[in-house]
Amino acid sequence: MHSPDSRPHDSRVRVRGAREHNLRGVDVDIPRDVLVVFTGVSGSGKSSLAFGTIYAEAQRRYFESVAPYARRLIHQVGAPKVGEITGLPPAVSLQQRRSAPTSRSSVGTVTNLSNSLRMLFSRAGEYPAGAERLDSDAFSPNTAAGACPECHGLGQVHRTAEELLVPDPSLSIREGAIAAWPGAWQGKNLRDILATLGHDVDRPWRELPAEEREWILFTDEQPVVTVHPVREAERIQRPYQGTYMSARRYVLKTFSDTKSATLRAKAERFLAAAPCPVCGGSRLRPEALAVTFAGRSIAELAALPLVELAKSLSGDSETARVLTEDLTSRIAPVVELGLGYLSLDRATPTLSAGELQRLRLATQLRSGLFGVVYVLDEPSAGLHPADTEALLTVLERLKAAGNSVFVVEHHFDVVRGADWLVDVGPQAGEHGGRVLYSGPVAGLQSVRESATARFLFDRSPAPARPVRPPRGQVSVGPVARHNLRGITAEFPLGVFTAVTGVSGSGKSTLIGEVTEDLAGVGRLVSVDQRPIGRTPRSNLATYTGLFDVVRKVFAGTEEARARGYGAGRFSFNVAGGAPSGGGRCETCQGEGFVSVELLFLPSTYAPCPDCGGARYNPETLEVTYRGRNIAQILDMTVEAAARFFAETDTPAVARSLGTLLDVGLGYLRLGQPATELSGGEAQRIKLASELQRVRRGHTFYLLDEPTTGLHPADVEVLMAQLHGLVDAGHTVVVVEHDMTVVAGADWVIDLGPGGGAEGGRIVAAGPPERVATAAGRTAPYLARALGGLC
Repeated sequence: MHSPDSRPHDSRVRVRGAREHNLRGVDVDIPRDVLVVFTGVSGSGKSSLAFGTIYAEAQRRYFESVAPYARRLIHQVGAPKVGEITGLPPAVSLQQRRSAPTSRSSVGTVTNLSNSLRMLFSRAGEYPAGAERLDSDAFSPNTAAGACPECHGLGQVHRTAEELLVPDPSLSIREGAIAAWPGAWQGKNLRDILATLGHDVDRPWRELPAEEREWILFTDEQPVVTVHPVREAERIQRPYQGTYMSARRYVLKTFSDTKSATLRAKAERFLAAAPCPVCGGSRLRPEALAVTFAGRSIAELAALPLVELAKSLSGDSETARVLTEDLTSRIAPVVELGLGYLSLDRATPTLSAGELQRLRLATQLRSGLFGVVYVLDEPSAGLHPADTEALLTVLERLKAAGNSVFVVEHHFDVVRGADWLVDVGPQAGEHGGRVLYSGPVAGLQSVRESATARFLFDRSPAPARPVRPPRGQVSVGPVARHNLRGITAEFPLGVFTAVTGVSGSGKSTLIGEVTEDLAGVGRLVSVDQRPIGRTPRSNLATYTGLFDVVRKVFAGTEEARARGYGAGRFSFNVAGGAPSGGGRCETCQGEGFVSVELLFLPSTYAPCPDCGGARYNPETLEVTYRGRNIAQILDMTVEAAARFFAETDTPAVARSLGTLLDVGLGYLRLGQPATELSGGEAQRIKLASELQRVRRGHTFYLLDEPTTGLHPADVEVLMAQLHGLVDAGHTVVVVEHDMTVVAGADWVIDLGPGGGAEGGRIVAAGPPERVATAAGRTAPYLARALGGLC
């Protein structure tokens, strides 16, 4: 029985006064238990509302209920800038983020399917006569019980050879013949130790006896000797105890132990990876590989595409039947989301962000959660239109199970399938941050400010554009890599080519075979969606080279010259001190924030108490250019900076900012850390960096899904730039799922017909009108984009 003052269940999430990032005190009511889509141009604030406010507040409330000592173990975001949120259930976030790039993470571990398969082999596998039954851990390459002892469960061993360690045998050891050794003083120490041991370090490497070369490069001995270094003028060098380390030992130790990505990459150049000779690349111990199910080992089943794996699972015993039914039911949602071409042993780093998110989504379908808010970040990213219908079915099932589904999305087939639409805008950055509309989809049509409405309700056919004639062609192939079946593709030169096909059909593999060595390619520029940097120190201004020019502008001011400040003074990556050094704040070392340790709580970050987040020391900030200091310049958006520098005589700055505006990135701050940028933003920054260069001669541009994460209004801006490159005489090839982009291409290469083993062939090639009438899964969607004219 309810008390008289009890309030009925609130059926809406009510947000009041949201000010996260560029949101301008947003108030909005969003219904629960429906499919809600957040739309708006890139940078409008839709992700700030869905993830930075609603999800962040749900997470914060959950952490409030967790014991303080346990909170230290969980990564948590800060409290969002919002007045109040009511009616908010627990939330699950499925974002477009990559897992840590480890070779031990795979499709099987992300989906937990590997656990089910290991249990099947442990309980229902066919064991050799007399063999003991193994626990499920013994079938995992990531445990001591299951990992092959030779390769430690990696499936590969790294070996080195003399030709890798010594690329130029005409050099002497003193001249740097052993290229694998470290540089500077550490390399000199090793050379001095060899000389002390009696080896001739001035004789060309190839003239040394074979046994001596073998010992120097590969010995496991580590003799310790007293080194008397050669004295240099004005420098006292005392004897020291030196320990010798062979080149192989140094490379392997660096490769396995270093925390530096740069040192690890350098060490990797002197190593050759090969399948483990003991396990043959299967990563497991022999006793685990001896167990079979349906005539196959666990490694063989894990290598099958998931659609094939599901067909291979059938058991006679009751235990086998129960376990195979469970495994098959877990595979079904992964296949339903268009990922049946993946295998359980496919390494996570080789997956796209969209594939990873859909794998996590498939896992959630099996979780059985009820009454939560799922917040998804563009689940259609990387999806062919043919697979979007299956995605909508999955989202409907999550909703039908009693959950609320909040989706940030640009794909209009998903938008049209929504029960409720929240449109944020009208533009990006400081020109956005307002909720223009919140209601059923049809109601957006009357909102004149909305960029989304123009594209959502305008069904007119794509404007006709004359097809450019090619100036030749580049032949690629025959390619028999991954699932490509010895195909040969012809890429026309001087035109815009779109490579299409369902997920896993072989598109990225095909364009990966284009190299500068091929006749007709010339200069090759590949623009992918990998981050422009892995730390907050890397940002838009530093990556594009814009910051180098800005620092020189500041160094050229009268105040900087009077103080003797060079360009290095205005870098937040250079330690302060001498006038010629950097002027960063040493309290935060140029980060702008400091870590605060809290008792029984996780570390949190706060603005630096000395510089207040400006990154520089007070003396450096006293130097201004046209009334702004260097920190204030970094805090400007690209658009604001373009206005600021428009009246100055700095053509390099104007050119760099102009190209960033041309690709639709005017809303980003110059100092925006690389870690805050999406894959699509990173790709457009790379493209802008390339566009600002003075191009000489023909360039062949390769772009992998450049419209991922872009609103159709932003796609228009980007396509204008890419078509401009073609008009200037260059060649552009894009892997693309957006049919409006494909419809505007000069040439289309459609791969398929399916993904994985069902793909890898060229289904059709030709102008868009021809491909739209061919057999293939792309044709009907391309025909629709062309307006049904073909």
